[in-house]
Amino acid sequence: MKTRKHIYSAVLLFGLLLLCASCGTRRQLAAGPDSPSELSRRLGMRITKKDNLLLYTTVSRWMGTPYRFGGLSRRGIDCSGFTSIIYGEVYGKRLAASSADMLKYNCKKVRHSRLREGDLVFFRTDGGNRKIPNHVGIYLKNNKFVHASTSRGVMVSNLSEPYYLRTWITGGRVK
Repeated sequence: MKTRKHIYSAVLLFGLLLLCASCGTRRQLAAGPDSPSELSRRLGMRITKKDNLLLYTTVSRWMGTPYRFGGLSRRGIDCSGFTSIIYGEVYGKRLAASSADMLKYNCKKVRHSRLREGDLVFFRTDGGNRKIPNHVGIYLKNNKFVHASTSRGVMVSNLSEPYYLRTWITGGRVK
């Protein structure tokens, strides 16, 4: 009798815990600070449950971080540092330290028309050797990418902007 009562209590408690945990998760996803609607607002693009919410949540927490050459913190970060940190947190992969080395050692080149979420995008912004990038970002979707801009810090930009069309080198799929 006593054993049956303990089993019944344990099953009931487990069921209640499972119910509470699942309700809390749904509630947070629907209306929490990292919900698709809140991420859409922060990033200025439509995010749905089908998107990689870890990527968009991680990116959104860095939005507005100022640019600092060689920086690796929320006090200031550069494009390759930002890309490396996001890639490590979201995909668990370690990337080279510079945009040129990321392309050379970590990526397989990908055409603009074949970009997928998480691919890297490379640019030459200073007029130097057009084959060697000096700027990198992470492709999101719908022609948008996130990067650490020297003028505005971490932000989402559109690959169709004339500046990025002019400075584009290639996309890169991390191996």
